[in-house]
Amino acid sequence: MHKIPATIVTGFLGAGKTTLIRHLLAHANGRRIALIVNEFGDVGVDGEIIKGCGEDLCRKDDIVELSNGCICCTVADDFIPTMTRLIGRGEAPDHIVIETSGLALPQPLVKAFGWPEIRARVTVDGVITVIDTPALAEGRFAHDETAVAAQRAADPGIDHDSPLEELFEDQLHCADLVLLNKTDLVGDAETDRLAAGLEGEIRPGTRIVRTRNGVIDPAVLLGLAAAAEGDTETRRSHHELEGAEDHDHDDFETFAVHLGEEASREALLARIERVVRDHDVLRLKGFAALAGQPAKLLVQAVGPRLNAWFERPWSDGEARATSLVVIGMKGMDQPAIEATLRG
Repeated sequence: MHKIPATIVTGFLGAGKTTLIRHLLAHANGRRIALIVNEFGDVGVDGEIIKGCGEDLCRKDDIVELSNGCICCTVADDFIPTMTRLIGRGEAPDHIVIETSGLALPQPLVKAFGWPEIRARVTVDGVITVIDTPALAEGRFAHDETAVAAQRAADPGIDHDSPLEELFEDQLHCADLVLLNKTDLVGDAETDRLAAGLEGEIRPGTRIVRTRNGVIDPAVLLGLAAAAEGDTETRRSHHELEGAEDHDHDDFETFAVHLGEEASREALLARIERVVRDHDVLRLKGFAALAGQPAKLLVQAVGPRLNAWFERPWSDGEARATSLVVIGMKGMDQPAIEATLRG
């Protein structure tokens, strides 16, 4: 029996995974693509973004949103039953695309495709890791362990064993294709330097491709035929290499802030900028309702970069409200963040 190919799209917070998938949907050339979208948080923002691409491209039955936590931690409870239902339908999809949360390890997800009912019908066509090139250029992740050791020796107060670094490297180690996204924000020379540094971090045979705004020919993403479910030994994570069986998110916190209609776009964005600047916020995203505006305002903040644009009109009967998801390191001052966002 012909197996349905599945593509796993992973990458750190704000790297551009959802934008990439929307571009893929818009250029599917008649291929029926089913989506499984995972959210680390209480508000399904990414699923709403994808639904905004239009009914012809994203039929409701072909979008499954998993919002009960990180997909790598809920494989047995959420992912396997979802996949079983998806491939058991009368009209199976031509291709399945899975967008993981920015805090997910791809390795447990790849292993889940070894589940007998899934392996008989589906193969992992490829693991795509999307990288926020400007963030990488800003030195947010330390790949050079020798340089890290030298810095630690020079200043014992510096701690470079960040869980973010391990997470980033695990996503790289599992990749069949690495996308350096948003390269237009750093320039060719810096992108060349970053790509050269990544060469030593990826598995042999993994390609690095440069993209802007997630624009890439679907033929580059789909049809890799990696059969990753049969190649898990070369994709081991830090946690497996260290002998740990479980992966959790004790180093991260997430919470949602629900507001009413906002009177001023500028005032809301100013409060968001203040929160990101003053607190240990990795990512803030959500939809805002602005008084007098018929469309939802999509807000995306990654580090110091904040973008906002009107995504789609509010649906009939849909409650006009503002919902923002805040993701950051453990110990964030949630009351202070909420108070700032509420103004």
